[in-house]
Amino acid sequence: MANADTIKTDITIIGGGMGGLTAAIGLAVHGFEVAVIDRTSQDALTDEGYDGRSSALAYASCQLFEALGVWDYMAPYAQPMLEIRVSDGPSLLHLHFDSEQLGDGPLGHMVENRHTQKALFARMAELDNLHFLAPETVTTIERNSQFTHVTLQSGTQIRSGLILGIDGRASMVRRHAGISVTKIDYHQHGIVCSIEHELSHCGIAHERFLPSGPFAILPLTGNRSSLVWTEKSHLVDTIMGLGERAFNAEIMRRTGDFLGNIKAIGGRWAYPLSLQYADRYVADRMALLGDAAHGIHPISGQGLNLGLKDVAAMIEILVEARKVGLDIGSTNVLEGYAQWRTTDNASIYAITDLFNRLFSNDIAPIKLARDLGMAAVNEIPPLKKFFMAHARGTVGELPKLLKGERIS
Repeated sequence: MANADTIKTDITIIGGGMGGLTAAIGLAVHGFEVAVIDRTSQDALTDEGYDGRSSALAYASCQLFEALGVWDYMAPYAQPMLEIRVSDGPSLLHLHFDSEQLGDGPLGHMVENRHTQKALFARMAELDNLHFLAPETVTTIERNSQFTHVTLQSGTQIRSGLILGIDGRASMVRRHAGISVTKIDYHQHGIVCSIEHELSHCGIAHERFLPSGPFAILPLTGNRSSLVWTEKSHLVDTIMGLGERAFNAEIMRRTGDFLGNIKAIGGRWAYPLSLQYADRYVADRMALLGDAAHGIHPISGQGLNLGLKDVAAMIEILVEARKVGLDIGSTNVLEGYAQWRTTDNASIYAITDLFNRLFSNDIAPIKLARDLGMAAVNEIPPLKKFFMAHARGTVGELPKLLKGERIS
């Protein structure tokens, strides 16, 4: 890692979370000199108390980590999702996805975020052309027709040809570029915790639609699961303030007894839920990826996967541009990324928004229609396989890395 006051790189990445580090590793593996800046230290980013969430990694995202040499570090902590069962409250009508019907591996894996972050840091340490600067605060960003210049609070300066903003929903890179966002507040919060249970989950992920919103029970390694519990925002403080016994009772009331005795383990977190997307993805020598470009409802578990698609597409665009001698920070190159990702992302915004509105209510005619719709999909094999392919992240024009291929 460089200690010089001025660092010259090909690309500066602002944001050292899972998306930022994956992008940095992918670019470094393909020969770019990369600097990553984050306000949080490496130790804090991997601490269970910092982020107790887990992520559902689609099959295609796991292929990406495999191609970049990260998966071996993640595999011991990854729980395969063999089946997904979707139900509407107490209704007997449901939707059931079984990976055996596809025959080429699980639908995806559940991995705790801290283990993914640790795996990324382990892989990063093997790459001499990747510089991780943290904890650091960006004080100024300058961009002109030829290069970018980032100054940190420590006095370190980074000069490069391109800045990638992968710094979350409140992206300072996006604000610096003057890019506005469209935001829809769902007036819901996602309550997140892990549970320990008496009986095996058998690798099955459950998503139940309750009047307040989706309630997901997602399998982790061992007899543990991750809960993503959507609740109306005005009730969240009360629920988060419950004692251990009362909180466990609320969980049991929603899950039932199919996992036997259940208790929450570790911390609990609550996050406001909204749909948010940037009005554009690129500016002069700058691009937005992941949550900096778009944040969606967790109803489909696709938030991180959507960001990883951005990352894989950007890596492919930049590698191909360099191969033919183009300036990687030029408008033409960056517009190629924007065009590729805007259409795909917009379809996911629309689907998740529609599903959340459709399922976060208890209106009888709507409830009947959605139950019949799920039952119909369940009985039409081609349509069911299409939805399973969506869950695996294998629909659409996939970047090579999401197919497990290195870019030659």
